Amino acid sequence: MRYLIAQTLRWATAILCLAGSLVEGADAPQLRVATFRSDVTLPLGHLLYRKPLATVEHPLAAKGIVLDDGRRRYVLCAVDWCTLSNSTHLLFRRKVAAAAGTDISRVAVQTVHQHTAPSVNGDAQKLLDQEENPPQYVNLKFLDEVTDRLAAAVKKSLCRLQPFDQIGTGQARVNRVASTRRLPIEGGKVRTRWSSCKDPELQAMPEGYIDPILRTITLAHGDKPLVRLHYYATHPQSFYGDGRASIDVPGIARERLEQEESVFQIYFTGCAGDVAMGKYNDGSRRARDELAERLHAGMEASIASTRLVPVSRLEWRTVLLSLPPRTDGDYNVEDNRAKMKNPELSPEERVGAARRVASAERLKRPIELSSLRFGHIHILHLPGEPMVEFQLFAQGLKPEDFIAVAGYGDCCTGYICTERAFGEEGYEPTASSVVPRSDGLLKKAIGELLGVKQDRAGA
Repeated sequence: MRYLIAQTLRWATAILCLAGSLVEGADAPQLRVATFRSDVTLPLGHLLYRKPLATVEHPLAAKGIVLDDGRRRYVLCAVDWCTLSNSTHLLFRRKVAAAAGTDISRVAVQTVHQHTAPSVNGDAQKLLDQEENPPQYVNLKFLDEVTDRLAAAVKKSLCRLQPFDQIGTGQARVNRVASTRRLPIEGGKVRTRWSSCKDPELQAMPEGYIDPILRTITLAHGDKPLVRLHYYATHPQSFYGDGRASIDVPGIARERLEQEESVFQIYFTGCAGDVAMGKYNDGSRRARDELAERLHAGMEASIASTRLVPVSRLEWRTVLLSLPPRTDGDYNVEDNRAKMKNPELSPEERVGAARRVASAERLKRPIELSSLRFGHIHILHLPGEPMVEFQLFAQGLKPEDFIAVAGYGDCCTGYICTERAFGEEGYEPTASSVVPRSDGLLKKAIGELLGVKQDRAGA
């Protein structure tokens, strides 16, 4: 009897969801949105960023929206993980697309990039599993389970699709959070100011080259906000490396705002490859609390500046981007294959080598970039860890439009640096899997996403 009741409830739910997805005709809403949330916290003992997970300070979440324009569905998702690379990023997109009833090309998955969260490249584990005594870096069974949970949350959200007819944009300067990680010094080189910094000399140096503006996009029905999307460019970690899972500064600010406002809040990290919080962060709990407070204040100010306007259509655009992999130095594939196979090396060395091999293989195929447009409002979804230059470049192409940028899609690229950065040296170019001329290639793709001719995109 219990089985029959459960089956009947499941069938009823499925029929209601189907009915909701098939509403058409003159009275049907043209644009609808649903929100979803899924727990993506690792089990205790699984590898976090650098250490096994020992304690969960905050559960990690994947948060997103499904958009329906009456013809197709589109999904934006932000995951509280450090990175998703190669087939793991594809796995997230593929399952989300199937759950939403859409094509994978209309799904954008980005990570928030907290370092108190996993950095996952499942292909690296598959390569290691073919070798002697493989170190355990990724639990592939868990990847299937966590993406199944996410897909279930997306599918369930379709029952809650609701119309929206207004879109709002707001922006505000965030004070004393972001600062450059690349401080210019004599000889055209740079000095690194890390995410956590206790050196008074480095703390006293200027914020440097950043984008200080937080941008917010609100979808609303009439004057009722349904969801807010926030975009800000800084490495989000105030601490890491102690085996503690945390949503860190952006997650703390995001969840506090959601509780206060009773409106679903999603946070995307922009082009933050060379931007961090080191000027204002000494790694203490007090510093984290103050950073979260200031980011929260920036979100509140951005919301306060929001003005709603009617919206009736959206446009989704995709561009394929081919970035040649590096083969020099630490990125020599054959050298990395040898390290990956060597059981006498440390697990960290073998995992690092496997990740570089996996990314080199992945980069033989193009990366799919996408953009979502509502009139003069654009959202760009970019791969890897792009430097802030790419965000400012995008905004400069259409200065009269509102342009929000999310980085940290497929992180097979590692850092995407300006060509100039390779001559300046510093940390970021050493962690880039792609060649210096990727600068111009990415800028050309950004121009295409924005519908700007190639000569104006500077490619």
